[in-house]
Amino acid sequence: MMDELVTVPLHEVAHSRTGDKGNRVNASLIAYDSTVYPYLAEQVTAERVAELFSIRGFVRVRRYDLPKLSAFNFVIDDVLEGGVNGSLNVDGHGKTLSFLLLTLLVKVPPNLVSREKKVLRGRKLDGQDAPASRPTCAE
Repeated sequence: MMDELVTVPLHEVAHSRTGDKGNRVNASLIAYDSTVYPYLAEQVTAERVAELFSIRGFVRVRRYDLPKLSAFNFVIDDVLEGGVNGSLNVDGHGKTLSFLLLTLLVKVPPNLVSREKKVLRGRKLDGQDAPASRPTCAE
């Protein structure tokens, strides 16, 4: 792997989707580019995900690797405070927990961070300064 790495939140190199069944969350993590997959495989471990979700009082995290899809599936047990019918939690379904997963920081080569994300973060692109403000829908 490359020596020069940048630290970015997962959402800059992958996307996620969660679903739930009872008190269990099923969270997918899918790399935007297959070349980032080995970096994610090394860094987004069940242990790191467990640490991230520790505030939620989970029991166990299991990671299933899906290399042909450049993806992972995380199954997180007992994370929904009893599930949709057994909890006063505002998000009893756990749908928004993918956003929590995407806050995890990872180190990847700069060339694997998408051009659009670099512009939004104010980095230089192709020797030119990125725009001072974020682009709007009108632009």
